[in-house]
Amino acid sequence: MTNEFEQSIADIIADVRERGDVAVAEWSRRYDGTTSDLPERAQPYGDVPTAAILAAAENVRTWHAAQRPADLMLEVTPGVTLERRWTPLRSVGLYVPKNLVSSLIMSGIPAQVAGVERIVVCTPPSGAGLVAAAAALLGIDEVWAIGGAQAIAAMAYGTDSIKPVDKIFGPGSAAVNIAKLIVSRDVAIDLPAGPSEIVVAADLGFDEAIIQQEIAAQMEHGPDSRGFVVRVGDDLEAALAEIEGYAAEHVALLGERAESLAPRIRNAGAVFVGPYAPVPAGDYATGGNHVLPTGGWSRSTGGLGLEGFMKTVTVQRVSKEGLEQLAPTIEALADIEGMAAHKATARR
Repeated sequence: MTNEFEQSIADIIADVRERGDVAVAEWSRRYDGTTSDLPERAQPYGDVPTAAILAAAENVRTWHAAQRPADLMLEVTPGVTLERRWTPLRSVGLYVPKNLVSSLIMSGIPAQVAGVERIVVCTPPSGAGLVAAAAALLGIDEVWAIGGAQAIAAMAYGTDSIKPVDKIFGPGSAAVNIAKLIVSRDVAIDLPAGPSEIVVAADLGFDEAIIQQEIAAQMEHGPDSRGFVVRVGDDLEAALAEIEGYAAEHVALLGERAESLAPRIRNAGAVFVGPYAPVPAGDYATGGNHVLPTGGWSRSTGGLGLEGFMKTVTVQRVSKEGLEQLAPTIEALADIEGMAAHKATARR
């Protein structure tokens, strides 16, 4: 059953889908205090830490370039050759929460590495100038000062001003994540990312100040962030089960016993090992992607990577001799499924 909040998000999306630019502007005036009658491009404004942005971008670029999947071609049986080819998406929409330049880097750079032709950024009007300035440094020029569900709807369905995209990426508030899930019926999304979560697993007696430092860093993302501490004693299996049960976005392992669990953790977006690997290092600087699954999604999906900005195309080549070999299989399976037209294609 849809609750009232979810219904309100659905109403915004439906309105933008129907009335386009006018609806986007009206919802932005209502929720973001804008004054324009149409969506506006964000103009670069303010001082951004150029060296830090470029350094972070370089690490992200290096790590994601190494993830490029290989094309595959194989003759599976004589006369039957299959090819699996990776190709970049044509267009993507990136949602960047207020002032989160790091999120722009985490989605914009992999999109560039993948070879995406058109990259569209939407970010709340307050702080949009900083995001636009960072985008200019990265070579991304289509940045809209639009936030919330109306931004997701505009990227998904398009307006007179904003052409629709093929896939939407980026973390956001509960409203943004609900909007992404609603539009995912019609356009692909990366994953619901946010609000922030962390599990700090620490050996008994480990420095409490460092534990609380990790918790405080993630709580800083907002009042709906969640943090948990798992004390790791003699029973490693119990500690592992507790960590896995949270299926959290971030897991920080502190202390020799806790750190020994790193190879066994399956349910986590990203795992940070040791006192010199704070989670914010991954948020900003290591090159690992900080767009990660939340809300238990790490049980079934991982964080954002290069392949998220690509898709596969399978090419199948069959010779006359190859089809003759396949014919008995085609015919037998078509018979049991009652597909006479399928069966007929086996003999040419």
